[in-house]
Amino acid sequence: MPHPIPTIVAAFIAAAVVPAAVPLLAQTNTNLLEGPAAYGDWHADSPGTRRLIRPQDLPAPDPAESVRNTVTNVRRTDAQKPIVPNGFEVNAGEARPTDIARRLGVSHATAVKAISRLKRAGLATARPYRGVFLTEKGRALADRVRVRHRLVVDLLCALGVPTESAEADAEGIERHVSEITLKAFAQFLKSRG
Repeated sequence: MPHPIPTIVAAFIAAAVVPAAVPLLAQTNTNLLEGPAAYGDWHADSPGTRRLIRPQDLPAPDPAESVRNTVTNVRRTDAQKPIVPNGFEVNAGEARPTDIARRLGVSHATAVKAISRLKRAGLATARPYRGVFLTEKGRALADRVRVRHRLVVDLLCALGVPTESAEADAEGIERHVSEITLKAFAQFLKSRG
């Protein structure tokens, strides 16, 4: 009669291995969808259905131009480019307080306080999650200030002051010069041709 312990061990191993092997054997016998057949809707699959999609099974990229996701720069002619004074940028009239502070060399808090004064005076508006915009009244004032600044800079340059110094000095002079003096500056520059 055979010894009972090896029989019990063999039965125990068979009981442990066979249930673990059954799913593996079942997987080889289930429905395996490959290539284009694997692209369908998985909601309709029966239990055990597997999908195998390899890189070579993927469709080729669409060669249509509309599929490309790239930026296209459209060049403007010189006639289309806006004319702005030195040191100014065109940005659709919007400015962030951080950019204003950096540009003027002041703290963010100082820029925010100045913007608040402009808003109280009706010269600027702010939109949530956007920048600051000049109102019509604010744009008119900015145009006058720009012309005034340019006039003082041009006069200083005509007197022989280097452009960089003229730009810096004009910021102090233009605040204190009267309209009569500005007209005299303009007349002087016009007479020089």
